Amino acid sequence: MAVAFYDLSSASGLKKLDDYLLSRSYITGYQASKDDLTVHAALSKPPSSDYVNVSRWYNHIDALLRISGVSGEGSGVTIEGSAPVTQAAAVDEDDDDDDVDLFGEETEEEKKAAEERAAAVKASGKKKESGKSSVLLDIKPWDDETDMKKLEEAVRSIHAEGLLWGASKLVPVGYGIKKLQIMMTIVDDLVSVDDLIEEQLTVEPINEYVQSCDIVAFNKI
Repeated sequence: MAVAFYDLSSASGLKKLDDYLLSRSYITGYQASKDDLTVHAALSKPPSSDYVNVSRWYNHIDALLRISGVSGEGSGVTIEGSAPVTQAAAVDEDDDDDDVDLFGEETEEEKKAAEERAAAVKASGKKKESGKSSVLLDIKPWDDETDMKKLEEAVRSIHAEGLLWGASKLVPVGYGIKKLQIMMTIVDDLVSVDDLIEEQLTVEPINEYVQSCDIVAFNKI
């Protein structure tokens, strides 16, 4: 069943999208797909940082478009009352995707722009980045008296080569307790998420604040 979004040019539409992306890395499935491209194209400009989850997702899709493009098929998405699609959102897809037309027929200008981008990448010798993952963690405190600001500071105090902390948000779980949801980007060859959890996030001194840590989403970039 296709996912539906409404009026992404309005604050209410962005808020619903932000809530939807709270526990998701992509619009549908576990990898970037044409559904992400459809929603990305429906946004007339980069979302405000007030919409933490939308902003995180938008920047990630932007990076994929610059580096390697998006080829996943997706499950289908419907946009109603959205902002007009701009040329900047058009993506140069492989020839075998000709039967799926997300943005309408390409104009000569769009084709030329796509060819120029591809030529520029080849000319600069830019290579596709590989071996990175985007990870969403659920970090739970001991109780409702745990200082969540200090908990997040303790988590972000962990530094390692190949580890980059991203956006975060406090999410109510009940009885006055909130958990920390935080994104991180890792270089797979340098950072083991399991080791990070077992040897740093749930041991002294951080376990003064952290009761448990779980992986919510793990996606290759």
